[in-house]
Amino acid sequence: MKLTDSALRSFRVARIYQDNSERVNCLDYSPNGENAVSSSDDDRIVLYDMIRGKPIHTLYSRKYGADLIRYTHGDSQKVIYSSNKLDDTIRYLSLADNKYIRYFRGHTARVIALSMSPVEDMFISGSLDKTIRIWDLRAENSQGLTNPLGRPICSFDPDGLIFAVGVESQAIKLFDVRAFDKGPFKSFELTLNRSCDWSGLKFSKDGKQILISTNGGIICLLNAFSGDVLHTFSGYNNSRGLTLEACFTPDSQFVMIGSEDGRVHVWNTENGMKVAVLDGQHQQPIGAMQFNPRYMTFATACSTMRFWLPVIEDT
Repeated sequence: MKLTDSALRSFRVARIYQDNSERVNCLDYSPNGENAVSSSDDDRIVLYDMIRGKPIHTLYSRKYGADLIRYTHGDSQKVIYSSNKLDDTIRYLSLADNKYIRYFRGHTARVIALSMSPVEDMFISGSLDKTIRIWDLRAENSQGLTNPLGRPICSFDPDGLIFAVGVESQAIKLFDVRAFDKGPFKSFELTLNRSCDWSGLKFSKDGKQILISTNGGIICLLNAFSGDVLHTFSGYNNSRGLTLEACFTPDSQFVMIGSEDGRVHVWNTENGMKVAVLDGQHQQPIGAMQFNPRYMTFATACSTMRFWLPVIEDT
């Protein structure tokens, strides 16, 4: 089934899971799309089997808390995640036996961005200590550090060759992974029309676009090569300045974001037109959402998880 405007409008909530007592702060799909994992403010890490369509295990990180959880490269049994309680260490966890493999220490303030390389065992982290650190899963010490001179958000591109850093909600800097110590090879200045802070940065799967999400009622789509603004998307509720996650569909043709009234808004990346507003009847703001990289489903979360499927009408 191909993603089209009408196909997206047909999505409905297929399953609802209430495994959390507080806000789900992050969710991620495994690279093969067969598993999902969530972290939440109640210190739970919940694992989901997407083939059977149900949660299969709950782990706890009561001492450290759990945030920004990410599957590692090509492995559905290992994750990294940041702390939102005790310290600013990033933890590398085996889901199979609930044991820590490694601790990544170095940041001196809360980690606010975490991106895993799609091609190798590297990841990058951005922190309120105003640094970006580059890590290798096989070594506890960071492999490099850059000071982008401001509050950073960051993400790898889909080829794992470059990473982008958003700085102080006004500039994007592109770094070569193999020569990051030489500084950015390209920078873009960007001024949005509203007073808000950038909260997330993502590349489209084809690598041609960058999506900037904010804590205001606006998200911005950029040309990844020139930095030109392609579209700005608004018209969704975020009056409280919340961090609401936006995402691309796997074909890079659509952008999606949740809202504080529990609905999902969808735009076409080519023409910038809104194509759908989907009501999943969330009772709280949708803070986390992701589209499955392999299957025709996506997930949204407040304190409950909802998995969506398209409704295929008989002809």
